[in-house]
Amino acid sequence: MKTDVYPLIEKIESGERISREEGFILLHCQDLSLLAVMADMIRRRWHPHNYVTYIVDRNINYTNVCTAGCAFCAFHCPPGSDMGYILSREKLAEKIEETKTLGGIQILLQGGLNPALSLEWFEDLFRWIKEEHPIHIHGLSPPEILFLSKQSGLSVKETLKRLIAAGLDSIPGGGAEILADPARKRMNAYKKASSDAWLHVMETAHRLGLLTTATMMFGAVETLEERLEHLLKIRDLQDQSTVGSRQLAVDSQQSEAGSGQDRGRFTAFIPWVYQPAKTRLGGKKASSFEYLKMVAVSRILLDNIPNIQASWVTQGGQISQLALHMGCNDLGSTMIEENVVAATGVKFSMSPQKIEALIRAEGFIPVRRNQAYEMIEDA
Repeated sequence: MKTDVYPLIEKIESGERISREEGFILLHCQDLSLLAVMADMIRRRWHPHNYVTYIVDRNINYTNVCTAGCAFCAFHCPPGSDMGYILSREKLAEKIEETKTLGGIQILLQGGLNPALSLEWFEDLFRWIKEEHPIHIHGLSPPEILFLSKQSGLSVKETLKRLIAAGLDSIPGGGAEILADPARKRMNAYKKASSDAWLHVMETAHRLGLLTTATMMFGAVETLEERLEHLLKIRDLQDQSTVGSRQLAVDSQQSEAGSGQDRGRFTAFIPWVYQPAKTRLGGKKASSFEYLKMVAVSRILLDNIPNIQASWVTQGGQISQLALHMGCNDLGSTMIEENVVAATGVKFSMSPQKIEALIRAEGFIPVRRNQAYEMIEDA
């Protein structure tokens, strides 16, 4: 196998796509500074004005009851557990209104595969939120939607159409982990969704006009080949959802970020490191070096996804600052509330003021955004 990374710089400068073989070379590269140079070329192409975005929102976990039993998850409880819960509407209303008071513009609504909750329950919930506490609903990962589809006996398309009609606005990329079935089976994530099933939900959502995000949890049990497979599957699906040519514009004098570039329905990609504490899977946490390398490789390979998000929730502020020089252009959410990662004992908090200070300290311009990555304040 070839191992020389330097010839790839010319391809990136000319806007050419990196091949599967070249992606494997990148994954084996240990020269973090060289990867940073290449990733930053692509970041600047997408975002020539040096903006770094973030959103103010809240992650509301409506239930922790889940039948999936993923070995990497420290948050879930099996049905019948004394630790299980379903949030009441009173508690949901309190959380939503507090979010809005703090400047939040959306809720990230996710939970487990809870057999007690039907499609009709979610339809009623979404309608109630929109009528009583209107806010953008970024909710239900592909495994949750698949679960509702199976429970209701409806196709994924019909399930999504009903959820959209009730108020679902966009879909988060949760449940992807690694989109390679051997790895999914090793971490006991296969039964909640195969790789093809996860991708099918996203493809269907894209066809119905929804914007979604994509994620990757790495550092658990997967191989480098499986990480590459994951990235290429995301890239291929983004190609399918993009109207017109895939080729990135190479004109650095664009008047705004992404101008002249085709946009697919994946608005962003969020790679994050597996957190082993308190999980059945166990193991060791990947290093900050490995995280930053994966951020850079993701930015280089995913040439058709405009935004790469730094995971300060799992890495903390300082490593996230470094990620801004490795291809990231977004610091994600302020996470007024976060429970899933916190269940492993890893917990960071971040106010809008702190996020903006971190961004400015690295020479970038902080800008608040919405889920579509549209600026909601003047830069």
